[in-house]
Amino acid sequence: MPLLLVLLFSIFFCGCGEKKEIAQPSPSEKEADQPADSPARAQKNGVNVLTGLPIAESAVKNRPVAVMLNNLKAAQPQFGVSKADIIYEIPAEGGITRMLAVFQSVDGVGNIGSVRSTRSYYLDLVQGLDAILLHAGASPSAYKDIKSRGVTALDCVKGPYEGSLYWRDKNRIKKAGYEHSVFTSGKRLEKLFSAAVFRKAHQDGYQYVMRFAGNGTPASGTPASTIRVKFSNYKTGVFTYEARTGKYNVSQYGAPYVDGGTGKQVSVSNVLILRTKISILPGDTAGRLQVDLIGSGKGSFACGGKIVDILWHKPSYAGQLSYTLMDGTPLILERGSSYVNIVGFAAPVTVEEASHAS
Repeated sequence: MPLLLVLLFSIFFCGCGEKKEIAQPSPSEKEADQPADSPARAQKNGVNVLTGLPIAESAVKNRPVAVMLNNLKAAQPQFGVSKADIIYEIPAEGGITRMLAVFQSVDGVGNIGSVRSTRSYYLDLVQGLDAILLHAGASPSAYKDIKSRGVTALDCVKGPYEGSLYWRDKNRIKKAGYEHSVFTSGKRLEKLFSAAVFRKAHQDGYQYVMRFAGNGTPASGTPASTIRVKFSNYKTGVFTYEARTGKYNVSQYGAPYVDGGTGKQVSVSNVLILRTKISILPGDTAGRLQVDLIGSGKGSFACGGKIVDILWHKPSYAGQLSYTLMDGTPLILERGSSYVNIVGFAAPVTVEEASHAS
């Protein structure tokens, strides 16, 4: 077999075994999750359509993987979030939020979790990206929509995947509870996908609509060193710009938002805040929400320590979410990861101009 083919197979179809403990990866997992400048990743001649950054050419046409993440205080720390290309955060019932972490490639991501149930409005984002959804359960309406809309969804609760794609971490069961214990990993995804029959690549002609540049700082923006997004009395997201790195560091619950796999605070190049109608789902006794993501609305975009007003657009369930400046000019994001906050019309968002970051 030619050497290039061997490399491609080793990157995307490796299915080595792994230890189920999330805190201490097995030696085989450490070896597989090499840093980006390792020889195994030396040849990157493609572009990640979700970030504008280099990626292995063989991963460019892959459908991204979107993982539903638990964001309760008891579920911290999350794993894998610092390696996500996009993080979407949206309110759920009772003032809590959940996140959808999106990966164009899961090579080297390591463990991901804890995984929780999905809602119908997250399916809108998944379909817009032509992504493969990982979740552990769903609301009744989401289960109906997964079936009727043909969403590729791999469920830990109703499906054959517990013990293969997913596992339950014993320490989490003991310390946080059974519902916070579901984890997966990049290696398990690669192993399962290599034998899966569902579509794993975008169809011919698929193009991601967003555009990227080396410097995405909005020319007409106003200073924004710290941005606070209040989802509810339970959760406020804080984004603090660090001039040294050119990124926004993320905090929540009064502390840095740390990836349990790397031990480092999550930081992103682009912060977006999208406003829309959020209301209680009619007839839902659990107080679940409906979030309007089809259509258009107003929002904000922060990058490089500046913030500007924007418009968001999504024409249909399967249509992509896109952004423009207020005059209709397409928004240019900075190359790198993005954090998308989706909030109601009245959600308090405060911006501080003075920066104390180095």
